[in-house]
Amino acid sequence: AQLVESGGGLVQPGGSLKLSCEVSGFASTSDTISWARQAPGKDLEWVSSISGGGSTYYFGSVKGRFTISRNNTKNTVYLQMNELKPEDTAVYYCSTASGLRGQGTQVTVSS
Repeated sequence: AQLVESGGGLVQPGGSLKLSCEVSGFASTSDTISWARQAPGKDLEWVSSISGGGSTYYFGSVKGRFTISRNNTKNTVYLQMNELKPEDTAVYYCSTASGLRGQGTQVTVSS
């Protein structure tokens, strides 16, 4: 099983990015898939999850700005991030409920 994140980059405050998490192997997007992030010097922080049934959940500070979705045909889960703030700067990881995690993608919000 493998998860591969992409879509990170440098964006100005107020900008948008869309992260992708391609799921392969024994894991699939019909499982609960989560996004978490880790800023320099800080602990890993859960951001959002999407269940196998399509229910979505968000950490308080990203609610209303981030949207998680999935395309089961492409075995991909997305995280649309709008109104980005400097405090959103972190490495973003996707993971399965069993703890399998990708290598991460860097998001930097800076002017």
